[in-house]
Amino acid sequence: MIESELVKECLKGKQDSQKRLYEHFAHKMLGVCYRYAHSREEAEDFLQESFITVFRKLHQWKGEGELGAWIRRIVVNTSLNCIKSRHFFTRDINTIPIDHIPDNDTVLQDQTNDKELVEFIHQLPTGCKTVFNLYAIEGYSHDEIGKMLGIKASTSRSQFMKARKMLMLKLSTELKNIQNDEQHG
Repeated sequence: MIESELVKECLKGKQDSQKRLYEHFAHKMLGVCYRYAHSREEAEDFLQESFITVFRKLHQWKGEGELGAWIRRIVVNTSLNCIKSRHFFTRDINTIPIDHIPDNDTVLQDQTNDKELVEFIHQLPTGCKTVFNLYAIEGYSHDEIGKMLGIKASTSRSQFMKARKMLMLKLSTELKNIQNDEQHG
């Protein structure tokens, strides 16, 4: 069944179609939620809230563009709203002084696998993690991020730089550990 037909069936209230839509997108969207959440349980909460919104607003999807992209935007916005409503973002936004983070621009991503990198991103403070995900992964500009989060674009840039430097520090430490293991192993 093509997406537009599935949406029509969902709008008629057919639960089997709603279940198919959910099952088709849930796993991928859970990954999106997890990038913003503190735990898997919290990501599942974000996903639940997101799909409530998806089904409530499904009539607004006009069939222009991919349904998955439309759902993803709702998932990102819902995750951000959940973070803001729980006061995680504002509490963490300026807790890490930038001068305490070493300046190391060496790109170490090649030295680690994607799973480790995702875990390092997940360990970032909420403010840094949120901005990093929106800018580096979702592709929003700092002006757009500022509007979405109710912060200045300069704060978004600062949080991104803090996140980037913290990731570089974690990656650098991981690389040193790998090198030490190889020398002594």
